[in-house]
Parts: sequence; structure tokens; C-alpha cells
Amino acid sequence: MLKIEYRIQSEIRVALQEILERYMLIGSKLRQEVNGIIEEAKETEFCSCINQYQTLSFDIGCINCLRKRVINLLCHKGLKATLCVSKWKHTKNYPAGSHEYIEVMASTQGRKKQIPLVIELEFRDQFEIAKACDEYMKLVDKLPLCYVGKTEYLNPIVGVMCDAAKRSMEEKKLHMGPWRKRSFMQMKWSSTSERRSLNDEPSRQLLHQSCSKSSKPAAAGIISKRKLDNSC
Repeated sequence: MLKIEYRIQSEIRVALQEILERYMLIGSKLRQEVNGIIEEAKETEFCSCINQYQTLSFDIGCINCLRKRVINLLCHKGLKATLCVSKWKHTKNYPAGSHEYIEVMASTQGRKKQIPLVIELEFRDQFEIAKACDEYMKLVDKLPLCYVGKTEYLNPIVGVMCDAAKRSMEEKKLHMGPWRKRSFMQMKWSSTSERRSLNDEPSRQLLHQSCSKSSKPAAAGIISKRKLDNSC
């Protein structure tokens, strides 16, 4: 039994490593540029919230304000950056919820058409589990703090990590909440459609809701929103 478990853990590690290696090879130049912009954003007074709150990766202010600041800087650098909001309704399988991330249109070598890339500022945080087993935590440590890349690599990473999370919860004899399941996690980075300028009144209201206690909405960039009717 222990040999089988060790083999499965080894297969999960190898699968994740292979996906991450492919991810790192594609778009490395743009990823380096975006990471530089993220660091630049963190060095500015980006947070306009009355009540700032912290995340696991960022202890310098509100992640929602940082996200909007990054979008502003990306747009200033000439990139087409979008704030995407995925929303899903309550079902018998999942609680209602929403998630924000950034999408940037990028040119790739050999292609005339630009492709959308996902920027998730809290990527590693999405997989943190308080009482996870050591093997799972080692996998989490391999993940990039921020994800900058195609959904082509994001979805397989989510799949591997959710499978590993399930095994970790089983080992600890803990219940796995529906928000830890693969189908739920992948809803966070669903494709989006409707786009509105941040200067539009509906967008200003959306920003205020997404960043509670916010006093100053971001002044540049684009916002994209879609409500997902997830019945799976």
C-alpha cells in the first residue's frame, strides 16, 4: 500500500513539474516584463481602501487595489489589459461566488493574432490549505506566486493540484469542501465577454463592490464581466 501511495505521489510531482516547465518556456519575455510591472506597482501607494487587508502573498495593502494598479501600468506600457470578473450562481454543488483576475492580450512569435494571457496575482494562495500534508505543501511551494500565461497551462496545473488536494484531505481524514474541487477552481479563470471602461458608472459601482471600503476607483484600463450559469 505504501509503495502504491509513493508511486502516485511521484507521478503527481512529475506531472506538475512537466506542466510548469512547458509554462515557463512559453512567453518568458512577456512574463518577465509583467512581473517587473507588478513589482513596480507594489512600490507605489496603490491602495485606496479605508480598511486595508492582507493576503498570504501580499502584506502591503489591498489585493484588489493592487490588481487595478497593475492594469493601469500595463495599459500605460501600451499593453491591452483587462480586469475580468467571473461570477457563478449558487447550486446544489457549489456556493455562489466571484473572482477577479487580469487578462492581457499578447503577441507571440509566428502568430499575427494576439492571444489572451491570464495574470493571477495570488495564484499560489489559491491552493493553500491550513492542514495539508507535507507532500501537498511541497507541491504548493513549486507554484509561481503570480501566474502569467495561457489557460492551456493553467487548467492542467489546477487539475493536478486539486487531485493532490483531495489526496491530502483523505490522508488527514478531513472533508474536502466543494470550493477545492477542480470544476469549481477552474470557474475562477473562465473566459469573459462584456467589456466596459472603468470610467463608466456601472463599472465604478462594480469596482466599489469588489474592493470593499474603497474610496478611489482605478482611473484607467478596461473591465470585463460575465455571469456564469454553472450547473455542473
